[in-house]
Amino acid sequence: MTKNRILIVEDDKGIADGIAVNLQYSGYDYAVYTDGQEAADALREDHGYDLALLDIMLPGLDGFDLLPHMQNHNIPVIYLTARSDATSEIKGLRGGAEDYITKPFDPLTLLVRIEKVLDRCGKLNKILRVGDIVVDCENHSVQKNGAPIALKPLEYELFTLLARYKNRTLLRERILNEIWGSDYFGDTRTVDVHIANLRRKLAISAQLVTVPKYGYRLED
Repeated sequence: MTKNRILIVEDDKGIADGIAVNLQYSGYDYAVYTDGQEAADALREDHGYDLALLDIMLPGLDGFDLLPHMQNHNIPVIYLTARSDATSEIKGLRGGAEDYITKPFDPLTLLVRIEKVLDRCGKLNKILRVGDIVVDCENHSVQKNGAPIALKPLEYELFTLLARYKNRTLLRERILNEIWGSDYFGDTRTVDVHIANLRRKLAISAQLVTVPKYGYRLED
């Protein structure tokens, strides 16, 4: 399976390492550069990226100057920056960036925004793997060890969500909002029932972990 590949250009090593770890856990490949000019030079040899995460204040070329280099290779851009002023945001978005996120940011929120941009740009990987389970998001099908597994629509949506953000704990309330919608006023035990069905149908009791008083995590 080909993974989506993300370019990170960030001169703060702590932030870059944190992003890289979250991308790795979520099934992405990545490369990291701390200098804008070095990143631009490297694109001449290797520009096979599906998305770029760019800081604005960088040594060498800044994030705004890097944007045309990304556009030359059809690489969509999300800015990750401490510059929260409206002028910078407008400049970035009008220049052609897909999104603009100010620091500090929630790692899971960043992953969701990455997924949305990849999907909007037609670059999102449609095949998900968790152990011996394969999800084909284009055909809405699930297989385990090559055998098809019949899931109800909400079960499929729930498992796909967990698989997209595998190895991360998802709040029950977040799951409800993503799958059932923000206007759902039912009990969070609805999630628990569907989780139990997934454990049974996919035989993943050990992998689909309950985090007490919080939510669930699908481990791979």
